[in-house]
Amino acid sequence: MSKQNHQNFLSRYVFISVVFAVFALLIVGKALYIMTAKRDYWEKVANNKTVKGRTIPQRRGNILSGDGLLLASTLPEYGIYMDFTTGGEKKDSVLMEKMDSICNGLHDIFPDISAQQFEQHLLKGRAAKSKYYPIIKRRITYRQFSEVKKLPLFNTSKYFGGFIDKPNNARSNPYGQLASKTIGDMYRGKDEPRLGLELTFDSILAGRSGTQHFEKVLNEMVPVVDEEPVDGDDIVTTLDIKIQDLAEKALAEKLKEIDANVGVAIVMEVATGDIKAMVNLEKNSKGEYQELQNHAVSDMLEPGSVFKTASIMVALDDGVVDTTYKVNTGNGVMKMHGQDMRDHNWRKGGYGTISVPKILQVSSNIGVSYIIDHFYKDDPDRFVQGIHRTGLAEDLKVPLPNYHKPSIRHPEKNSHGQYTNWYKTTLPWMSIGYETMVPPISTVTFYNAIANNGKMMRPRLVKQVMRNGQVIKEYPPVVIREQICKPTTLEKIRTMLRQVVSIGLGKKAGSSTFPVSGKTGTAQIAKGKKGYHSGTMNYLVSFAGYFPSDQPKYSCIVCIQKPGPSASGGGMAGPVFKKIAEGIMARDLRLSAADAHDNHSAAIPDVKNGDVKAARSVLDKYGIASWSNWQKTDVNNGMVWGMATTTTQNVRLNKSEQSSYGTIPDVTGMGARDAVYLLESNGAKVWIEGRGKVTWQSLPAGHRIARGDTCVIRLK
Repeated sequence: MSKQNHQNFLSRYVFISVVFAVFALLIVGKALYIMTAKRDYWEKVANNKTVKGRTIPQRRGNILSGDGLLLASTLPEYGIYMDFTTGGEKKDSVLMEKMDSICNGLHDIFPDISAQQFEQHLLKGRAAKSKYYPIIKRRITYRQFSEVKKLPLFNTSKYFGGFIDKPNNARSNPYGQLASKTIGDMYRGKDEPRLGLELTFDSILAGRSGTQHFEKVLNEMVPVVDEEPVDGDDIVTTLDIKIQDLAEKALAEKLKEIDANVGVAIVMEVATGDIKAMVNLEKNSKGEYQELQNHAVSDMLEPGSVFKTASIMVALDDGVVDTTYKVNTGNGVMKMHGQDMRDHNWRKGGYGTISVPKILQVSSNIGVSYIIDHFYKDDPDRFVQGIHRTGLAEDLKVPLPNYHKPSIRHPEKNSHGQYTNWYKTTLPWMSIGYETMVPPISTVTFYNAIANNGKMMRPRLVKQVMRNGQVIKEYPPVVIREQICKPTTLEKIRTMLRQVVSIGLGKKAGSSTFPVSGKTGTAQIAKGKKGYHSGTMNYLVSFAGYFPSDQPKYSCIVCIQKPGPSASGGGMAGPVFKKIAEGIMARDLRLSAADAHDNHSAAIPDVKNGDVKAARSVLDKYGIASWSNWQKTDVNNGMVWGMATTTTQNVRLNKSEQSSYGTIPDVTGMGARDAVYLLESNGAKVWIEGRGKVTWQSLPAGHRIARGDTCVIRLK
């Protein structure tokens, strides 16, 4: 390159560099100008283009029964509104033309409001030219919302028809009041738990909301997700809805019969401590019985005679008496440190001299109080320590907000060796169930330990936490005490409790089909500062025990608070215990397929769609002819999904192609169990209405499942 050319090239390079440098300085200068002098202006522009800080609601986790049934679930509810300013005159003319059809349709969906009322209401919103006018002044269900969307004008674009919907998450209890104070509930209109398991496990159930902002793009506000919401996890309880329903019906029937105020029934599985039912019924202001509070864990009442079992257990364990020891109860009245101790039959002359087993059989106040006072009056702390040894005073740590642990007094002395909280009458009355406060849950846990060979289990209400159908946390059974007494003592106590029912005051709790063990209880209820002398006397009648006696499966307690007179634990709580026990044992009874065959039934039964492999297995058991278009090699995870068609000759079981994960399958014609399993296996939430076969599903087959989608299935 010549020197001349090199000089020209260098000049052009310098010129271009200067131009770029000036251009860069202008850009930096403009940026600084915008950031300083024009900052407020551009922030206003940005705010007009972006809406910040919107919350994306999460879905609260479900509460399930031990066998997977929904006890509490979050379902969509909708507020529906009308924008009368959109669509112009054309929309308005369509509205007036279709007004009758719209109002009649709304009346059909909401029968409590007439078509005329709907018309007056909508015309009022039209006259006011309201932009956000409620079509109905309450939230509606998904099914109602689906029906409303089919009405004229409401089925058009919101920019023309003006129909606006606002989805909300609502907590629903499919089984209504069943175990409602155990399951818990939410404050109305708020996503805040109020009581029960909803409150205790809120951190697990609640999840975490997400955030989003909206940016204006081509005159439309487009949502931009900043943080995805995290749905709450599900909790699996130990409750059994069938046992819960059985216990509630049995208790309610007796409460109505004797006009009681409060009733409690708890059923516990012996081996695990699982709570299968927890019933709390109370008479409301209308005289009806419903769950108003959880008395099973919160009632701090003197337990009465069901406590006598623990007193005799302590005496036997300490070796101060054995089963041959006898007490002269006289004519049914005995002076105890200046006060009369009476047996229930004192007007009939009492029981005379009776042994320890007989004392429990007839629930003798004199017999129990004499033994404990005679052997422990000089060292009452030894007796109280013995009661603690039985586990009856244990803090059970029940995961319910209103749970109270038992209150059993320890004798205390001052510096002079004088008792400060103890009297001569304290020990004998404590031994028969007074001077102590024990909630029903603690009493049934004690009797459950007797049934469980002396091993005390902590009451368990929740056993698992699940996320997307997978178990992520287990709550295994917990042993509180390996042994509540000596094995020899336990054997004697179990024999005596069986005799209480077979030949004692607990006969009405017994069953003719299996042996029952337990103890009756009747106690006066003190009325605050007025004590036991407040006019009309109230009583707590109860029965606590287990069944069957030889191989116990369940323990149970029934407690009833009633106004006097005429109160009997065996005569009032006993029959309720019997109904619950017989109902559970009948349900657990398994008959062979041959025994269950009914010669008078239809030769070819009606078979539901669903798992046709299971259907063929049942048909084969009964010897009913079936035909299928699949082989054993087609079985997937033990199931074959298909359709069942009944002919005059046989049942045809045809395998069907199933939709892939993430899409809604066709579940029409299936039973509830198969339909729910198939839908949830594909990732959908399910809500059931009715019973029988599925006749309608809200989300059609092939629908891609989005976050929070709930498929409502209707059965008939």
